Amino acid sequence: MSEISIDRAMRLPGAALRPFIACYGGYQIDGLPPGIMRGLPSRHVTLMIGLGDGFAIKGAGVRQSFVGGLHDAAAVVERAPTAFGIKLPLTPLGVRTLLGVPAAELASRVFELREVLGFRASELEERLRGEPGWTRRFDILDEVFARDLGEWSAPQELLWAWHKLIAHRGCHRIDALADEIGWSRRHFTQRFDAEFGVTPKTMARIVRFENACAMIKRTRPALAQVAASCGYHDQAHMTREWHALAGCSPRIWIAEELPFVQDYELAALDD
Repeated sequence: MSEISIDRAMRLPGAALRPFIACYGGYQIDGLPPGIMRGLPSRHVTLMIGLGDGFAIKGAGVRQSFVGGLHDAAAVVERAPTAFGIKLPLTPLGVRTLLGVPAAELASRVFELREVLGFRASELEERLRGEPGWTRRFDILDEVFARDLGEWSAPQELLWAWHKLIAHRGCHRIDALADEIGWSRRHFTQRFDAEFGVTPKTMARIVRFENACAMIKRTRPALAQVAASCGYHDQAHMTREWHALAGCSPRIWIAEELPFVQDYELAALDD
């Protein structure tokens, strides 16, 4: 088996962009073994800029650069021998501000970057490929996105509820959130889904799952401990959720995916 070569970098975007983009995560990896990568459900909308041969996504074909909306099941990507690109996890407000649409319009779908960014997609790909280092590539991202900031805003009640779910690690009661806003649970669920493309209950599941992934990556505790710490009833409950959201058990994910999970994906949870 050939040796794997890894070049990774992470940086926060410029101050004006931080409410919209969780981080910049760059990677260039060579010598990867055959297999698949699972694009896991996340609180972020994924904007991926490919600087290599593109991404073969099951059900969506090969995409050079793409935007993937919020989803509650894993997106399966064929693992090529080389991987080269930059990942930008967008916040819900970032989707509206940078892409000009609510996150719900992108939910459970994959779009070519050109479909949502227009001419800026080609500009980004060309300029980023022409730069040899991560510092300058990240500077270009700051320049292009800060230049074209929109003036969109999301309903404040929904943004408040979103951040409350994250602050409570997905363990806040949905009816209590609705009560705090002053809406019925049904109205709250409908408005939340219409803005973000997932219900508050689904988002709570995704947040718990993300926190479990991060805990496993950082400290490798016993799975029963992860389940107890992340709000699951027990380890069996966590395993069922993992099958639903990742398409595999926690142990299979650890064995097949964990060595290739990039640290910036975990850092992006701290927004």
